[in-house]
Amino acid sequence: MENFLYVIGGLILLIAGGNWLLKSAVALSLRMDIPKIVIGMTVVSFATSAPELIVSIKAALEGSPDLALGNVVGSNIANLGLVLAVTVLMGSIDVRKSFYTTDWPVMMVASLLFVGFIYEDKELQQFEGIIMVVLLVLFLFYLLRVQKPAVVDEMPEDDKPMSLIATLFYLLVGGAGLWAGSELLIEGAKSLASSFGVSERVIGITVVSIGTSIPELAASVIAVLKKEKAISLGNLIGSNIFNLLAVLGITSIVTPIKVIDEGLLERDIFWMLGISFLILPLVFFPKGLRLGWKDGFVLLALYTLFVYSTLA
Repeated sequence: MENFLYVIGGLILLIAGGNWLLKSAVALSLRMDIPKIVIGMTVVSFATSAPELIVSIKAALEGSPDLALGNVVGSNIANLGLVLAVTVLMGSIDVRKSFYTTDWPVMMVASLLFVGFIYEDKELQQFEGIIMVVLLVLFLFYLLRVQKPAVVDEMPEDDKPMSLIATLFYLLVGGAGLWAGSELLIEGAKSLASSFGVSERVIGITVVSIGTSIPELAASVIAVLKKEKAISLGNLIGSNIFNLLAVLGITSIVTPIKVIDEGLLERDIFWMLGISFLILPLVFFPKGLRLGWKDGFVLLALYTLFVYSTLA
């Protein structure tokens, strides 16, 4: 019971800390008069990936690389198989042209690059992490310079600058929340794995990854309930790209990540590649550039099968 409380408490602190960090990051950017489009594509993206990044770096440094890898691979599967599925089950969404011209191809390139790097030597090394981060920078540069009109500003127009004291308060509290949350989550996850007799990879790819995908799920449900435009497919794909290139890239630069449980190489990465690829035909059939409840049912069924087969 104590282990579950550690995991739940850690997730709550990570989510809260991520939100506080996001508030302070946006406020700082507004004070510095940085254009909103730049804030959305850089500051916001990195801040919302902070929980995954902190957990992955800490897990890798503490000798739990499978938690770091499982967290990212599981989050990418959950973003499409769970978050996107629930979103389109509640209401269909239209998909922009940028999906097949930029978003999906870059996600597949990032996924295949990660698999190529880790499959042969079972390790994500520092120079490979550098390549991933450089690719991320080039992707952001392309979005900001070439595809700028296609990037939707999802930040409210009535943003009010916070005082410097409030901004620094949220920055400090957010950072502390992320640190404390990662401590609790990793301790609880390792203890859970030990008590249930399963590998850290299994806990990372199910419990931890679902937990770090909760903010995306909450944002999607709120958007549908408010009858606003549901979270776009591009946002979730963007999150997957950041998870691979930023989270794993930066983590492997800090310390190489070595696979311990080979289940990650034998099945998990193929689930990630399979669900990522499946999004393309689902978007075009039966109606072009649209995802509806039938697509959501297919994705949710696959995700349920993935979790069941992982825990079985």
